[in-house]
Amino acid sequence: MTKLISWNVNGLRACEGKGFSESFRQLDADFFCLQETKMQQGQLDLSFDGYESYWNYADKKGYSGTAIFTRRKPINVTYGIGIDEHDHEGRVITLETEDFFLVDVYTPNSQDGLKRLDYRMKWEDDFRAYLMRLDGSKPVIVCGDMNVAHQEIDLKNPKSNRRNAGFTDEERQKFSQLLASGFTDTFRLLHPEQVTYSWWSYRFKAREKNAGWRIDYFVTSQRLDSHVKEAGIHNEIYGSDHCPVELVLDI
Repeated sequence: MTKLISWNVNGLRACEGKGFSESFRQLDADFFCLQETKMQQGQLDLSFDGYESYWNYADKKGYSGTAIFTRRKPINVTYGIGIDEHDHEGRVITLETEDFFLVDVYTPNSQDGLKRLDYRMKWEDDFRAYLMRLDGSKPVIVCGDMNVAHQEIDLKNPKSNRRNAGFTDEERQKFSQLLASGFTDTFRLLHPEQVTYSWWSYRFKAREKNAGWRIDYFVTSQRLDSHVKEAGIHNEIYGSDHCPVELVLDI
């Protein structure tokens, strides 16, 4: 069995002050992927016995960033998707193992007023093409904050959020296109009707009221569908405005 965890920590140094290490040990994953670390090299000395770690830092300080802690030594590690326009914000790390590629992603937010939506659309097409190239040689596991609630079931207030970042028709269509390209939303595979969220605004006591969004995913190559044993959302774990999400595969 392989257990994977993904968590947008919204600032790893802040999250570490709210019990990150305890949650990390409690979740006991083979691969633990982080997004929005908001760090530069040397800002936090964080290591765990039995794990190697890989980090992709944004050029801009205190912004974006991804990391992976792994118990299994990868064959190869790459950073970014090989397109300069997209590779300065620390958004992607890819580990290659014997059985699969693991891609940790922090998808760009379209931002207030959708001022980054056009860029986001280009990112979506380029990132999907990157995943499909990987998928041509071995199965792919993509995880992270993908900054989209795919269907109305994936957020508390779909009608009032229709043209807000993360629930535009354009973003939702790109996620549908990714799935149609040969990929599976593993949580929906196992829990087609379940209403569970992974992110809550810090405003308006949203988490207290469970007025959330499901924007954190494990998306896998369709040929892994029969290997998906568990897909969960740990909304009992605090420390960020997101909670960890989980995937267990029998590989």
